[in-house]
Amino acid sequence: MTIRDRIVVGVDGTEAARHALRWAVAEGLRTGVPVEAVTAWTWDGVPPTGAGPGVERELARLLCRHEVAQVDAAGTAMSVVAGDPVTVLLAAARRARLLVLGSHGHGRLRRALLGSTSGRCVRRAGCPVVVVPPPRHTIDSGRSVTRRY
Repeated sequence: MTIRDRIVVGVDGTEAARHALRWAVAEGLRTGVPVEAVTAWTWDGVPPTGAGPGVERELARLLCRHEVAQVDAAGTAMSVVAGDPVTVLLAAARRARLLVLGSHGHGRLRRALLGSTSGRCVRRAGCPVVVVPPPRHTIDSGRSVTRRY
C-alpha cells in the first residue's frame, strides 16, 4: 500500500510553474499536507563549456531552490531528479495525494501536435491532478487585476 502523504508540484523555472507552486503551498497550508517541489533535468551531452552532468544537476537544484524561495515556501521539500519531466512527475505522483502543475496557456493546435507535460500527466497520473491556469490580467477601472493564491 502506498502512503500518499504530500502534494507534489512540478517546478521548471517558468512563471506558470511558479504560479502552480504558490497554489500548492496555499493548499498545503490549508490542508496541513506537506508540499514537495519536483524539478526534472536531462543530460543532453557535452555543452560548449565542457561541463558534465554534475553541473547540469546542480543548476537544476539551484533553480528549484530559487523558485521555492521566490514564493516564500519555507518548509517545502525539494527533489531534483534526472529524466523526462513526465516520467519524473508521474513517479513522484505515486506517493502524492495531489499533483499540481502550471499551465503555459499554449493554443489548441500546438497542444494537439506536441502534447503537453500537464496533459500527459493528467491522462496517466494515479492521483488527482490540478492544472493551475496562468494568472489573468484584466483591466477594471483602469487598474490591472491579478489573481493570486
